[in-house]
Amino acid sequence: MRCPWVALPIVAIVLSAPMAPAPAGETRRTAIVQAIEKARDSVVNIHGQKLIANTDDEAGGELRRVNGMGTGVIIDPRGYIVTNYHVVEGVKRIEVTLASGRTTTAALLSHDPRTDLAVIKIPAEGNLPVIDVGTSGDLMIGETVLALGNAFGYEHTVTRGIVSALHRSVEVSRTQRYDDLIQTDASINPGNSGGPLLNIDGQMIGINVAVRAGAQGIGFAIPVDRAMQIVTELISSERIDKTWHGIVGRPSVEPGLVVETVHRESPAESAGVRNGDVILRIADVAVSTQLDVERAMLGRKAGDIVIVSVNRGGEETNIQFPLAVARPQPMGQGERCWHELGLKVEPMAAAKVQRLQSRYRGGLLVTSVRSGGPAGEQGIREGDVLVGLHVWETISSDNIVYVLDKAREDNLGQLKFYVLRGRETLFGHLTSDTIRR
Repeated sequence: MRCPWVALPIVAIVLSAPMAPAPAGETRRTAIVQAIEKARDSVVNIHGQKLIANTDDEAGGELRRVNGMGTGVIIDPRGYIVTNYHVVEGVKRIEVTLASGRTTTAALLSHDPRTDLAVIKIPAEGNLPVIDVGTSGDLMIGETVLALGNAFGYEHTVTRGIVSALHRSVEVSRTQRYDDLIQTDASINPGNSGGPLLNIDGQMIGINVAVRAGAQGIGFAIPVDRAMQIVTELISSERIDKTWHGIVGRPSVEPGLVVETVHRESPAESAGVRNGDVILRIADVAVSTQLDVERAMLGRKAGDIVIVSVNRGGEETNIQFPLAVARPQPMGQGERCWHELGLKVEPMAAAKVQRLQSRYRGGLLVTSVRSGGPAGEQGIREGDVLVGLHVWETISSDNIVYVLDKAREDNLGQLKFYVLRGRETLFGHLTSDTIRR
């Protein structure tokens, strides 16, 4: 009987070392890929916990602890970051994760609730990558844009779309309204707030801020030109370090920043800086915007010497001067309201007020309440509508200033206030910080 088995020849299999993946073909490295590669490392993810109230409950309800998340953009290599104020508002410990994976804590330096912008600062380990700031002044309807951010907690999520419209006004709550926004159909989700809207060249042309609830393909961003104006104010040396230089410039088509105004009796004027000079550098910071001027001055004390390189008549020269202590500025209406009462307010349309309570001709929407201030101590909240102070109605900020002046002149002491909360009128008594002192 023959054996049914057949012997097979032995085949030697030689295992070679794993081959390195072939580099991506240049056809795959599209403009979109390059734009994201350019911007990604300058975008950070922001996390933190905050207490919020149920805004639909007119009685106030109990505060809830929620996990907040958002996005930020590095604007200075020393760790200065721009984000939306609502991302960091009320967060006691702001945690920032860099593209490298490093997580650190940030401090809130400055903010503007009206425009919903804030600047935070993290400790930098070496120079951090900085976003390339473009312009929103030449945006075209239909041009490609990219949103980059911490969407629903998925870090560094990229979405693509177009500019759908410009100059949109959006009211997202009783306390927050945005004007002159960029509308895009690039997916912007919770967590994207504060992140960049990029053009196809990887330049930031907007800061993502809001989505339309229940709608797909409708998101909004603050135009970068407007945002950077606000950020310049937020990180000005006068505001952060209480120092004064006196230079005000405007962008130039040539490299540098054209000096438009030199404040009288300022350190810059005393040192010989003139209108029409083109500032090229301040210390080691290349200058092309007023924001660059303020960045170059950050972290310096009064008396520190700064060296300003200017082009004057085609010749470059260095001018140096010591920074001075910032001069106290007269308070505006909003500043007085914040300083003396601990309130930030903005006019509310009379029709909206009358829908809540028909007997009032108008009112002021409370947009922010200072912790420990007179208003906060009396229980006034964001979203309340201030309709009266003492015996006068409050329809504009002028009305508040008038009452504060009368309180000083006539030694009124406590001021009775009236606020609308929902449809209910509440009242109490305020004593301004100025009177209390």
